[in-house]
Amino acid sequence: MQLYSASAPVRARQIAGDVVALGLVVAFVALGLAVTAFVGGLAELGRQIEEAGAGFQGTMDDASRVLGGIPLLGGAASAPFDGASGAGQALVDAGRQQQDDVARAALVSGLLVGGLPSVVVAWAWLRGRVAFVRRASSVRSLLATPGGEELLALRALTGRDAAAALAVAPDAVAAWRSGEPAVVRRLADVALREAGVARPRG
Repeated sequence: MQLYSASAPVRARQIAGDVVALGLVVAFVALGLAVTAFVGGLAELGRQIEEAGAGFQGTMDDASRVLGGIPLLGGAASAPFDGASGAGQALVDAGRQQQDDVARAALVSGLLVGGLPSVVVAWAWLRGRVAFVRRASSVRSLLATPGGEELLALRALTGRDAAAALAVAPDAVAAWRSGEPAVVRRLADVALREAGVARPRG
């Protein structure tokens, strides 16, 4: 499998593209982590609410126990504090819920800011690289088949670099039709060069 072009300028562009893609992915991931940490920091309010609620609930429970020990009046005296203790539990629950909501928001924000762009960049890079590998593999296989050089010459005449193919000979099309070996070989070289494939030695 050929990952890079045999042409030095094209290979340099491919390597530069790899570096840029990798740099973008790293940058997006770092940005996503930063956003996750920033949004996650908002959970501190929820922790404070939870701690305040727990402290209030503990104080009310202590007061309820003390007053509950008073003969005759204990039950009536402790009842309001029992109710207040329930309010403290509600604060604890609200604080925990706020922390859970912030944690989910931090995760979603991080994925949107860092994960989604990274996937798009990786997909675009992979798509181009797979297309090159397939094209190079196809051309190498075609060259190895009987009559493959003639087909590559035809591809050169009808390809993106038709101007280079027509410059091979004064009448490159007629030379290809008549099967002139030297012209066919040079035309095939144009197709190989266009696909980024080097002709095998020997």
